[in-house]
Amino acid sequence: MSETNNRLGIWLMVATTFVFAMQDGLSQHLASEYNVLMVVMIRYWFFAAFVMFVASRRAGGLRAAAATTQPWLQGFRGLLLASEICVMVLGFTYLGLVESHAIFACYPLLIAALSGPILGEQVGWRRWTAIGVGFIGILIILQPGFGVFSPLAIIPAVSALMFALYGLLTRYAARKDSAATSFFWTGTVGAVFMTLIGIWFWEPMTPADWGMMALLCVTGATGHYLLIKCYDVAEASAVQPFAYLQLPFAASLGILVFGEAIRPNVVFGASLIVGAGLFTLWRQRQKG
Repeated sequence: MSETNNRLGIWLMVATTFVFAMQDGLSQHLASEYNVLMVVMIRYWFFAAFVMFVASRRAGGLRAAAATTQPWLQGFRGLLLASEICVMVLGFTYLGLVESHAIFACYPLLIAALSGPILGEQVGWRRWTAIGVGFIGILIILQPGFGVFSPLAIIPAVSALMFALYGLLTRYAARKDSAATSFFWTGTVGAVFMTLIGIWFWEPMTPADWGMMALLCVTGATGHYLLIKCYDVAEASAVQPFAYLQLPFAASLGILVFGEAIRPNVVFGASLIVGAGLFTLWRQRQKG
């Protein structure tokens, strides 16, 4: 892959993280006014339509995208991601964007920690040290016995664990299935699952909030499109560190739009988490 393509991929990843941060802000607004399950359900309807549109334009169409020898694994992945999104959006409503994203940023460390037992990958002492530093960062953010430390602080941590498991299962599924197949199952299974649950929590929305919902759906599709293009033109190892930009983008949105405060311990803890995560990504690239 050429340097020019990697540079383009980096800019695409920056755009992706910005769009996803905007999506998180819209999710926080809507979930604070309406049931989380309904909000995520409508978001998934549009996501599933986008997934099927993308699949229909590829060779073999929908039939080829849906073909898999591991339907239970792919189905579980779809359920897991939909559940993770519900948990994370719920975290936004209780903790806000700043602290939710600061804690959620530990998910690459969880991937590194779990890659051994789940994928059989070897994790050396350097990466274990980085994982330990990252979790010290989480404790600094939570300040046990003070401030944000409460059962509510567990919400983004659970979301990070679920997303890490989803990422590992996606890598496991990639041994037999293409990225297009995994993407198809993620969107369609998630939409069916969320409809079966979310439809029971339907609430009427104001015209203004329907506009917000439409914007949420568009940002979701746009973000996934940019992400697909990013990985199409660049090496994953070159662009992955820039995914951390979603943290400052979301934090800025939380401060400027939602009036959230950013505390020094959150900045310091998040810096440790991000630094440790970047080190694990670098070590993974060196080992690769």
